[in-house]
Formats: sequence, C-alpha cells, structure tokens
Amino acid sequence: MDRPLPTARVLVLAGPSGAGKSRLAARLHEGHGWPVVQLDDFYRAGTDTDLPMSPLGLPDWDDVGSWDLDAALVALETLCTRREARMPVYDLGASAVSGHHVVERGEHPVVIAEGIFAAHTVAGLRERGLLAEAWCIRNRPWTTFGRRLVRDLAERRKPPLTLWRRGHVLRRAEPGIVAAQEALGAEPMTAREAEQRAGGFAVQEASDQRRTTRGAGG
Repeated sequence: MDRPLPTARVLVLAGPSGAGKSRLAARLHEGHGWPVVQLDDFYRAGTDTDLPMSPLGLPDWDDVGSWDLDAALVALETLCTRREARMPVYDLGASAVSGHHVVERGEHPVVIAEGIFAAHTVAGLRERGLLAEAWCIRNRPWTTFGRRLVRDLAERRKPPLTLWRRGHVLRRAEPGIVAAQEALGAEPMTAREAEQRAGGFAVQEASDQRRTTRGAGG
C-alpha cells in the first residue's frame, strides 16, 4: 500500500548531549507553535541484552545501537501524515519506558525532532519525503560539558561519578561527534544561529504549504 501523503515535514535538531537542543526546541515551539518530538524517548530498555557496552562496563547510551531508529521514524511519519501520534516517555534514571503520551500538531507544517541521535533520522526522513532541514547544534566542548553535567545531576539521570566520567569522554569526543553528524546531513550551527534561521524557514514552509494546498485542490 502507498504511504499517505505528508502534510508536515520534520526539522531535525541534532548535536552532542548538552548542546542546547531541548532549550532551542522549546523556544521554537513557543515562537512558532511547532510540536516537539523528544527522540531520546526512543532509547531501548536497559534490560535489552543487545545493548552496546562502554569501556566502563555499562550500557553505552551514547552508541546509536542503544536507540530504536525504526520506531522513531514510524512515529515521525505518523505525526507528519496525521494530526497526532502516540510517543513513548522514557525514564532515563530507570532506563525504561515509563508510559506514553500523544503529540498533536494540528495544522502546523513543521514538526521538530530533537535528540543526540537525531542526525541518524535524516536519511530515512529524506527517503520518505519528510525532511525539512537538519541542524547540528554545537558549542565549545567545555561549555557543553558544564551544561550537560549540571542538567544530568539535577535530573539524577545516572550516579554522579558515572555522569562525571561520561561527561569527560563526551567532551573529548565532541569535535568528532559534530563531524559525524554533519556527515549524516546535519548542518553545524550554534543555537543562536539556528533561531535566526528559523524565522525565514517558517515563512518558506508556510509558503510551500499554501502552494501544496492549492495544487491538491486542483
């Protein structure tokens, strides 16, 4: 069966953990009304025996293998072709899905998808005709390290020593992470640059949607 035609496209916000993706997504939602899908909610359960392991002897939550790309793509496609989609709620502290909620988009032509593995959705979204743009939000590595540590400690995501060690591993890896996400199709930029881009992007998306609507009306 043919897939339903989408009436919205996805703006992907990728970038290292702690780069400011969630704050940017919240500001874009407030400013434009675009619904936000938290892709980190598509992590696999900590009890999954196929989880990749880190050198610390713990599940490697920074490896894309710890995340369910197929489920994320299905959920995004559903939201773009319908008016709502059911999404999981993941408890990072418990490493498990704790429930579900419904994301509604109404008539908005843009859906924001943000998360540390968001760049991995670019190829699948493009194949489905659902990709609007993909941005990799970046900072200086020490800035990202500090913001991430404060956030993770406040949210009690993992034991403090684990967060400290993981934070330094990610700090050293950050330039490579940004380069890898750029190779996947996400354009590197700061959150401020992205917010400036979003204004013109919103105008273009609204114009494209009007043309599509007129074309569909014959």
